[in-house]
Amino acid sequence: MKLQLSFTPERLAEAISHTEAIMLTGSCFAENIGNRLKGDKFRVFQNPNGILYDPVSITGSIISYIENKKYSPSELVMINDLWHSWQHHGSFGGMDQAEVLNRVNNSQQSAHEFLRDAEWIFITLGSAYHYRLSATGAPVANCHKAPANSFIKQLLSIEQIQSLLDTCIHRLFHFNPRLRIIFTVSPVRYIRDGLVANNLSKARLTEVVQHLVNKFSKIYYFPAYELVNDVLRDYRFFKEDLVHPTDQAINFVYEQFRSACFDTATYNLTTEISRVVADLNHRPLHPGTPANIAFNEALEQKLSGLKQRFPYLDFDA
Repeated sequence: MKLQLSFTPERLAEAISHTEAIMLTGSCFAENIGNRLKGDKFRVFQNPNGILYDPVSITGSIISYIENKKYSPSELVMINDLWHSWQHHGSFGGMDQAEVLNRVNNSQQSAHEFLRDAEWIFITLGSAYHYRLSATGAPVANCHKAPANSFIKQLLSIEQIQSLLDTCIHRLFHFNPRLRIIFTVSPVRYIRDGLVANNLSKARLTEVVQHLVNKFSKIYYFPAYELVNDVLRDYRFFKEDLVHPTDQAINFVYEQFRSACFDTATYNLTTEISRVVADLNHRPLHPGTPANIAFNEALEQKLSGLKQRFPYLDFDA
């Protein structure tokens, strides 16, 4: 009896290695993959603006890194006793305006420097819905729980999304000719828009990404959306809200990512690293016993061997 669709993502023509820097930007799913890459000791920079969802916000943030944009105090707003940027996640917010501005601009500077030398950028598109301020029409990446009548909600057309991403890709390749791009569509369904509207939104994102993959070299698509919603497909792989994937589901997707995006040597190295990291995180029940001392000595040998063979790996954390 067959209980699951068989589906294997296509392998990348160019494999990712530990010597290459990876920027990840977009929805919370980008952070899920980024955290696992970081755990496998890749050099990553995750969401310099915090979590973003729509193509306007994502492409605008990337172009701001290319231009090394510096935000001014006038670009921060006070909402519910906290200073925020409309272009940044709420995690950047705070009561001290100067401190918030400093965090924002430090992240901009770091993103500019990292992207200039990166080999990969992983872009996860979450939704084709975009928000603008009712008063000015200025784009908004995060509403920060401001009143709903402060915003105009818009479903971006396929032509608008294509134009935004096309421009962004050209800017990226001009800024960093070595760069390669992996697109994903977030498997998280945004049910606040309604199921029909969510499917329409995801379909537009998917269509545009497929067009871009066929149009440009050095651009790839990783089918995270299809793996979660078509292969796993069961609500036991979702959290209680029935939309966010569980850790088990994310681990399944990451394993598919490893198989599709790493060559054999890198795949085997990540497996070895995972075992060492698991040992490092082990908390002994009886520290100081002969068995525990032997375990620690063996672990130190494994760690020392990895550092000698791969000096660019960072185990300091």
